[in-house]
Amino acid sequence: MQPDQLTEAVARVAALAGEREPRAGGPLVVAVDGRSGTGKTTYAEALGACLDAPVLHLDDIYPGWDGLEAAVRTLAGDVLEPLSRGERAAYRGWDWVHDRPGALRPVPSTERLVVEGVGAAALPAGDHADVVVWLEADDAVRKDRALRRDGEVFAREWDRWAAGEERLLARDRIRDRADVVLDTTGWTRADLG
Repeated sequence: MQPDQLTEAVARVAALAGEREPRAGGPLVVAVDGRSGTGKTTYAEALGACLDAPVLHLDDIYPGWDGLEAAVRTLAGDVLEPLSRGERAAYRGWDWVHDRPGALRPVPSTERLVVEGVGAAALPAGDHADVVVWLEADDAVRKDRALRRDGEVFAREWDRWAAGEERLLARDRIRDRADVVLDTTGWTRADLG
């Protein structure tokens, strides 16, 4: 993918976000979802910069390798629901090094919020998403990217994590509800930062 394609993909969603009003109250929420290795973090960071919005990474919330469903509930109950009521929001981070709950992390008060990660638009959190972006890529490309990024630790857990993704996506067909679908197979290492 050429850098101008990333810019165009970000501009497309930024324009869509500019046309929307928060449907659940609180900030306008843009959910960037897709399986591991599709480029969600890179895309969300670029989109957050364009929208002048903070980016909440679900990697900070997942309570371990089996935590996809729990993270979706935490995102909905501890972050998006309080924000929709104009209340303060915070979530318990996950300490991946010690494999245990980490510090409480406040979420800033904001007009726009970008949430990225596997399950960012899964229900019930998806009920708060005003724009849903789905990123996808060829399975071999995704795995190569993810293992290059996270190394041996993720290599040992790849099948376990992928099984969790399968369960989540079988329950909630997020791609079918996406406002924008981006195929990132052609994105290069340089594109992904």
